Amino acid sequence: MDKFAYLIVRAGIAMSMLGHGLVRIPQLNSWVEGMVEDFEGSLLPEALVIPFFYGLPLLEFILGAFLLLGLFTRLIAIVGGFLMGALIFGSCLIENYGSIPSQILHLSLFVIVIQFIGANTLALDHSINRNSL
Repeated sequence: MDKFAYLIVRAGIAMSMLGHGLVRIPQLNSWVEGMVEDFEGSLLPEALVIPFFYGLPLLEFILGAFLLLGLFTRLIAIVGGFLMGALIFGSCLIENYGSIPSQILHLSLFVIVIQFIGANTLALDHSINRNSL
């Protein structure tokens, strides 16, 4: 994969994750309350839903920032992929099937970032030789 094509994919998924985190953090309490309402009656107990959704925006922000910089890229993409798997599962539990295509797209982009990590030359990882993470 061309290094510029890779950069565009990496930056695109980074901006999406960063944006998701940035818009949720300032309204965290009300956003979590809304998510708890969405998950009422699902198989997941509130004791799991609340901490997950309090941590999610910060994790999204961190994933986005690190991907944008190209720092710990492979590890960050692996975490992002597993996060998307958790979000897909949660969407299924509340029958929010409309969210799943976007989540699968994000998951696919994380896979591309992992698969073509050798093209990650326009990144901090490359300058400090960390692509093996």
